[in-house]
Amino acid sequence: MPSAFHSLLLPAIRNPKPSRRRGRGRGGSKRPKKTTKSKNRLADAAAGDATSFHLKTSARAGPGGAGSGRRGGGGCLVQPLGNLLLLGGGEGGGGNLRDAGLGALRPLPDDVLLDVLGLLAARDLARLSAASRALYVVASHDPLWRALVLDELGGDFAFSGSWRATYIAAASGGRAHLLPPRGLEIRGFYSDYLFQSWLCANMEMRPEWLHRDTIERRRGMSVEQFVSEFEEPNRPVLLEGCLESWPALQKWTREHLLKVSAGKEFAVGPVSMTLDRYLQYADNVQEERPLYLFDAKFTEKVPEMGRDYEVPAYFREDLFGVLGEERPDHRWVIIGPAGSGSSFHVDPNSTSAWNAVIKGAKKWVMFPPEVVPPGVHPSADGAEVTSPVSIMEWFMNFYGACKTWEKRPVECICRAGEVVFVPNGWWHLVINLEESIAITQNYVSRRNLLNVLDFLKRPNASELVSGTTDRVNLHDKFLNAIDMTYPGMIKQLELEAQQKAAARKKKVSLWESAVDANTGGFKFSF
Repeated sequence: MPSAFHSLLLPAIRNPKPSRRRGRGRGGSKRPKKTTKSKNRLADAAAGDATSFHLKTSARAGPGGAGSGRRGGGGCLVQPLGNLLLLGGGEGGGGNLRDAGLGALRPLPDDVLLDVLGLLAARDLARLSAASRALYVVASHDPLWRALVLDELGGDFAFSGSWRATYIAAASGGRAHLLPPRGLEIRGFYSDYLFQSWLCANMEMRPEWLHRDTIERRRGMSVEQFVSEFEEPNRPVLLEGCLESWPALQKWTREHLLKVSAGKEFAVGPVSMTLDRYLQYADNVQEERPLYLFDAKFTEKVPEMGRDYEVPAYFREDLFGVLGEERPDHRWVIIGPAGSGSSFHVDPNSTSAWNAVIKGAKKWVMFPPEVVPPGVHPSADGAEVTSPVSIMEWFMNFYGACKTWEKRPVECICRAGEVVFVPNGWWHLVINLEESIAITQNYVSRRNLLNVLDFLKRPNASELVSGTTDRVNLHDKFLNAIDMTYPGMIKQLELEAQQKAAARKKKVSLWESAVDANTGGFKFSF
C-alpha cells in the first residue's frame, strides 16, 4: 500500500536526526507493570522537570513518532499516561486517542499489542497504519521496523535516520519522487510503554549515576600482587598504565580501521556488517538499544588488528590455550556508540575476563556472584537470564535502590588506556558514555580452573556452555588436555581447595566462640 509507506517515511526525511545522539532500546521482552512512582517520573520527564531527567538536545522539542523521537514538521505525539490525568481527560477533553482508535485490539496491553504486530509483514504493517490514527502511532514503533530490516536485509542496509525510513528507502529503491507532500500530525496518544521507550532513547545519563567510583584502582602492581589481592579473592580492580605499549591506542582511528578492514564483515547483533555501514548507522541512530559490534573473529579477519595489542601481564596464564583451535571463543573487539552496551550478565563458562578501553569511556556496575542485581531474574538452572528492562530503564528504576543494600555494587568509569578485571561469576552491566572501542578477553587461570571444570560438567552443559559447537564434550577434552600438559595440576589444586575449606571452618566468629553450641548458653573463662 504505497500511501501508507509514504506517510511513514516522511517524518524521517523532513527531520533527520543529528548524528552521535544515541540511546539504547527495548529487546522485545515483556515489561513488568509500571508502578505509580514510575508513571510520575515519566510525566515529570514529559513536562521537562529539571529535577527528573535531562533530555538530549535533539529531544527537547518533545517526543515525535512512536519510535522516531521527533516532533516538529509532522509525526505522532506520544505522552505518558500521567499527563492524561493532569489534563483532565486529554487534549480538548477527548480522552486517550488509543482507546478510540484500536478497535477490538484495545484490551491488549501495549507490549502484547506490539508482539502481535511483530508477526506482520512490512506491507501488512503499513496497511494497518492507514486504518486509524492510533494504529498509525503503534505501527510506527521503530523496533517493529528494526526487526523487519534485520530479518530481510541482514546487515546490507544504509541507515536512514530511523528503521522505518531505512526499510522504506530500501523497498522503494530510494525513489525520492514517490514521497508525499506532508506527513500526519497526531496528538493525544498516551502510553507509558511507548513513551518510556522514547525516553530511554533520548535521555542523558544523570550525574548521580556517574559519580560513584567504588572500584579499587592500581598502577604498577606486580603480577604476584594482582594474584594475591584480586584474582585469588575474586575481587574486581581497575588497572592503569598497563596498555602503554599497545600500538592500537594511537593507530585505531576511524580512518585507520576503515582502511585495514575494508570489505570485511563483523558480527553486529544478529547480522554481519562492514565497518563503514556500521559506523554510518552508529552516527545517526538514536534508539533505546543500539546495535553493538561484538566480533570474536576479528584477528582472523584483520590480522593487523591482532598485532596492535598484547595480553597484559596479569592475564597471560590462560589454560584454555591447551585446547588450541578447539578452545571456546575468548576474545572480541567491541565498537559501539554512546548508549550501547551490555545488560547484566555473567561471563561465559565461569571464566574471568579483562576489558581494555582503547577509545571512549564505559560505565561499569558489578555485583558479586551471590547478589543478583535488581530487575534481573536468572532461571534456577542458570540456563536463562531474563532482564526485562533496558540499561537506561534499569538506571531509572533500580539504580537508586542499591544505595541501601548491604552489599552495594562496585562501580567505575573506565577510560581509554585503562583495564577492568572482571572476576568469574560477577554480574556486570556496561554502557558506553561516548563512542567507544575496546578489546576484551575471557581466560582461565589456575585460580578458577576448578570452577570452570565444574561448570563444564553440569548436567545441562548443552545449554550453559557457549562459544563452541561441542558443548557436551568440552569438559572431557579440557580435562584431558590439562592432565597431559600439566600433570598433577588438578589434584594439587583440589588438595589446596580442601585445605582452604578446612581452614575456613576453623575460623569461628567472636559470637560463635562465646556461645556453647551444645547448651545454647555462654561460655566464660577467667
